[in-house]
This record gives sequence, structure tokens and C-alpha cells, in this order.
Amino acid sequence: MSERRAVVTGASSGIGEQTARRLARDGWKLLLVARREERLQALKQELGAGAHWLALDLTDSDAPSQVRFRVDELWGGLDLLVNNAGSSRHTTFAEGGYESVRKTMDLNFDAVVRLTEALLPALRESAPSSVVNVSSIAGRIARAKSGAYSASKFALAGWTDALRIEEKRNGVHVGLVLRGFVSTEGFPQTQLTQSAKPRWLVSTPDKVADAIVRAGPGGRAEVSVPRPWAALPRVRYGAPGLVRRIMG
Repeated sequence: MSERRAVVTGASSGIGEQTARRLARDGWKLLLVARREERLQALKQELGAGAHWLALDLTDSDAPSQVRFRVDELWGGLDLLVNNAGSSRHTTFAEGGYESVRKTMDLNFDAVVRLTEALLPALRESAPSSVVNVSSIAGRIARAKSGAYSASKFALAGWTDALRIEEKRNGVHVGLVLRGFVSTEGFPQTQLTQSAKPRWLVSTPDKVADAIVRAGPGGRAEVSVPRPWAALPRVRYGAPGLVRRIMG
């Protein structure tokens, strides 16, 4: 293909920012989507003429139509959608209540579904094309004080599995990235990285970016980062009682 075109959400920092850099090195044309305009502008300047940006809140009612309009305006087609934007709330249900669950689901799941719906026609028209949904190991195994986050990532993982089956005949590959702990600007994971023994549990945004490429254009159905995390969901299904005791 002479031109490959991608939308990356959550592109102003962390995983999204590194994914944009990785795709730009591979020659992709990019639309960078996030809320922080100044960060998007700086990244666009770094990446050059092939990068464009759109500052918006993906939970806004008109966000999907704004992204679709910009894609049509720039290219008229789309080869890759990376649904990376998300947030985490560390609280018990008793403390955070329904409002915490609602806000987390709104960004981590509902916004992904709405944006994918808006861009799916363009992805089908450009097939073979890809969607990559960035979920989490927390979307397979839940722990205390992350119930809202796990609920959103469980939902995203399940929906991704179904969408992959549905869109295969249309030439749209749908991949899933299950990430463990990742050291980012907002979550440096210092408690884990300061000690040698648990350090293997923590990955970096550039490694997640590589996983996104493998789960999208690379055609993998599911990629875990770091790779040893892939064993945990298997243990959860094979020995659920043991995992419940450990997580408790």
C-alpha cells in the first residue's frame, strides 16, 4: 500500500504517544486524538507532515462524528484504529459507588464502542484493515479497589472477541492487547520497579506499542505485555479458587 492511515486515541502521552512514534517510523499517516491540545501539537511537530491531531473528549456525544469527519477530510479511508484512551479509578465500590463505575465505563468501554461504530464503515471500505483495543490483564482477573476498571476492561475484552468473529468476513481484523503494569507518566509503578524481584511485572509504553502493531497489522488475535502475564488468565480459569485466595 502506498499510504497507511491510522487513528490513535490517548495519543498525548504514555502508550498512545509511543504507538504514534512507532507507527510514524513505519511510514503511517496519523490522526492523533486526545484531550490535551498542547501535547498533541508538540507530538505532531515531532512526527512531521504525516501526522495530524484532533483535541477532544471522547466521552462527548459528538466526538465519534468529529473523528469520522476528520478522517474523511484527510484521507477518505482508514486502515487502523487504535482504541487506547482510558482511565483508572482506585477505590472500593462502597466508596466510589455507581458514579465511579459509570465514569470509568463511559471512557474505557462506551467511548470505544461509539468511536468504532463511527469508523467501521471506513475500515470496511479500506479492508484489509485493523482495530486494536487496548484492554488489560485486569480484564481477565479482577482485584480489590479496581472493580470499575476491571468491569470496563472485561467488557472491552468480551466485546472485542465477538467483534473479531463478526468482522473477519469483512476484512477487518480486530486485535486485543492485554497489558499488565506499565510504567507511564501518570503511573510510574515505582513500588514495583524499585525492587529487582517484581520488576519483570512492569512493562514500558514502547513495548506495548510493539504489541499493538502485532495485534493490528500483524494479525494477532491477542497479545499480553509483558508476555508472562498471559499465564495468569489461564491459571484463573484452571484454578479459580487458588487465584481468588491470592488476589484476596
